Amino acid sequence: MNTKTSSRQKIRYRIRKKISGTSQKPRLSVFRSNTNIYVQLIDDLNNVTLAAASSKDKDIAAQKTNKTEKSKLVGAAIARKAADLGLKDVVFDRGGYLYHGRVKAVAEGARENGLLF
Repeated sequence: MNTKTSSRQKIRYRIRKKISGTSQKPRLSVFRSNTNIYVQLIDDLNNVTLAAASSKDKDIAAQKTNKTEKSKLVGAAIARKAADLGLKDVVFDRGGYLYHGRVKAVAEGARENGLLF
């Protein structure tokens, strides 16, 4: 592994030691690739994904905006799905990425649409 991915992996493990999600307060996990961004609501006690959203979803992919704006839309989408499941509180897992740019945009989009973390 190159140093960038291995150092991110170490940060990820350090974060995951401290936080975990439950069915009442799931973990909002973020994965960022070069072109897309993916988020999941995860219940770590039962090892199950409750909801997921990504920039590949048809309604988001159809938008002609930059990656940061799409990330904000992904945050809004996951907040709507959480509301449908009756969830308000989540634990944010930035996945070893800096809380900046697209990761921050996801968090802001989710907060603006009613998620608390």
